[in-house]
Amino acid sequence: MTRHGKNCTAGAVYTYHEKKKDTASSGYGTQSVRLGKDAIKDFDCCCLSLQPCRDPVVTEDGYLYEKEAILQYILHHKTEIAKKMKAYEKQKQALKSEGQLESKSEERERAEKFKQRENNIVSKPINPFTSEKSEDEGSQKSSSSASSSDTGASSSSSALPSFWIPSLTPEAKPTLLKKPSKTVLCPMSGRPLKMSDLISVRFTPLDSSLDRVALLTRQDRYVCAVTKDTLGNSVPCAVLRPSGAVVTMECVEKLIQKDMIDPVTGDKLKEKDIITLQRGGTGFAGSGVDLKAKEARPVMQA
Repeated sequence: MTRHGKNCTAGAVYTYHEKKKDTASSGYGTQSVRLGKDAIKDFDCCCLSLQPCRDPVVTEDGYLYEKEAILQYILHHKTEIAKKMKAYEKQKQALKSEGQLESKSEERERAEKFKQRENNIVSKPINPFTSEKSEDEGSQKSSSSASSSDTGASSSSSALPSFWIPSLTPEAKPTLLKKPSKTVLCPMSGRPLKMSDLISVRFTPLDSSLDRVALLTRQDRYVCAVTKDTLGNSVPCAVLRPSGAVVTMECVEKLIQKDMIDPVTGDKLKEKDIITLQRGGTGFAGSGVDLKAKEARPVMQA
């Protein structure tokens, strides 16, 4: 008997391994790949600059930003919103002026129609010296001239505009602008963001004698403010709103939630004062619990 392997093609069953191999080689279907370490940002890095934060702030949703970077983002979007609002107001004024012109032209048309009706009420005097034949001939001439004018108008209206003469080319109407929203959205969560919602964060360094440059060269830089456990990407963390201290979620569950008191300042805490730091993704790779990236590719269609 010949030796059977994973690439056996004589079997009656199309195995999962063969299906996976054929899918990868054909270029169709969706592939799931586990993200590497380079695709995941560090827990103390800004979500915009992807660099370690000098003056970190956190939103109510738990996204960490460099204060300078997020303020520049908010100011930039406010200027963009102001530009869009100015263009929208300009378009609104133009449409209003066009509407006023149309209303004035409609009023003129109504006045002219009224004058014509009033003139038609007055009957013309009959000339007794003209014969009926001459009146019939005049009516025939007027009807023939009216028919010729109608045919000319129809032929001119049926003629299409010329694309080679600039004055006859059709003009595209400008697209109508929608009223822009005045709220600035968070780049990560998509929820409304204000400067007053940003909360200052204080990381506790592992060694207070080291300067910032020496601290950034180390892999383990910060520790929990209460338990002194080393913080990292694999350690869930939280920020306490009154003090801005960063602690582990284990410390929150075992120590802080019992008394609901900030261990640094002694202030009373609420549930919303404990902000869980969001881990993982950068602007180039999404992340979650399983840390897998999916690539959607074309699917064969019958």
